[in-house]
Amino acid sequence: MNFRQLHQGPGLLKIANVWDAGSAVLVQGLGVPALATTSAGLAWALGYADGNHLPIAEHAAALRRIARVARVPLSADSEAGYSDDPAAAADNVMRLVEAGIAGINIEDGAGAPALLARKIAAIKAATARAGVDLFVNARCDVYLRNLAPGRAADEVLLRARDYAAAGADGLFAAGVTSVGDIQALAGGQPLPLNVMARPALPDLDELQRLGVRRISAGSAIAEAAWGRAQRAAAGFLAEGGGAELFDGAAPYPQINGALNAAQG
Repeated sequence: MNFRQLHQGPGLLKIANVWDAGSAVLVQGLGVPALATTSAGLAWALGYADGNHLPIAEHAAALRRIARVARVPLSADSEAGYSDDPAAAADNVMRLVEAGIAGINIEDGAGAPALLARKIAAIKAATARAGVDLFVNARCDVYLRNLAPGRAADEVLLRARDYAAAGADGLFAAGVTSVGDIQALAGGQPLPLNVMARPALPDLDELQRLGVRRISAGSAIAEAAWGRAQRAAAGFLAEGGGAELFDGAAPYPQINGALNAAQG
């Protein structure tokens, strides 16, 4: 099943976002149907802050390394396309496409929705010229940035219609947690709805009942790994070992064996 078909159900597409080839091998080994990157985790792994600071050449190189071990479709978080110029954003996305991806996220952030619509249109035109079927997931940041207090669902629906008209294939309402809002977003616009893991988010069965097609971990797994590594390093520095360093760690043979198998 290709990446586009995975958004059509009947099951909920669960994306445990990865940030490098090693994390891709780890997640892929759990039997997932697709991989997708977290822009934050990928940027952090390369020594950059999240938020459109990652040089496109480094992003493309990182994706090539992930694509080398990927056995399922791979989607990339392209942040805001690394440019306010739609043509430049499309060129940047095409560099990621050449690295071997099947989909992207691209976000509006605090910018004008019309700008993201123009970027989406430029990306779809570029992929059409190249004969590439790229799934474009439009990330709407209204909830994450609290851009429309008291009317967030209505604002997302307005943007979703513009993004769909520009050629978007999915809507990512990052940060939404309310059952009523999720139901309104799933039923009030034509694109498959993607939500992001949050402590207050309904459970998987409820999300599927509400009409959600995809749930993403976002940067949460990378943050968890960072926190675990920080605690392990602190324990080592304080004690030369200790529970934080060894308890719950994946065994070396397991990790190395998975990476060896990925070379085949």
